[in-house]
Amino acid sequence: MPIDLQRETDHYVLSMDLPGVDPGSIDISVEDRILTIRAERTTPSAGADWLVRERPSGTFARQLTLGQGLALDQISAAYTDGVLSLTIPVSEQAKPRRIEVAHVASPSQLGAGAPAASESASTG
Repeated sequence: MPIDLQRETDHYVLSMDLPGVDPGSIDISVEDRILTIRAERTTPSAGADWLVRERPSGTFARQLTLGQGLALDQISAAYTDGVLSLTIPVSEQAKPRRIEVAHVASPSQLGAGAPAASESASTG
């Protein structure tokens, strides 16, 4: 089951060739950061006398270990024209973000603008 994996801005796209697979037989699960994809291709005409039989049949499985920073609960899948496509979003915490730097004015000089001690004493 050959795959292609690419990163878009905020998600990954995994494409897997599964020609001739019944879409109802595709099973995708994630457990402990392990993505498991299973599918089954049935053998047509099981009782026929085969002259050439090069295409594999049966159950296929592929497991991939997923890294940190993915939104595993938001993975979506589609099967079109023999290609299974999974969209794996990057989690909000793992997305790059810009941190603004606040400009703080320098503290005023000690005693600047405060009345001197002799000026503040009252006479009387």
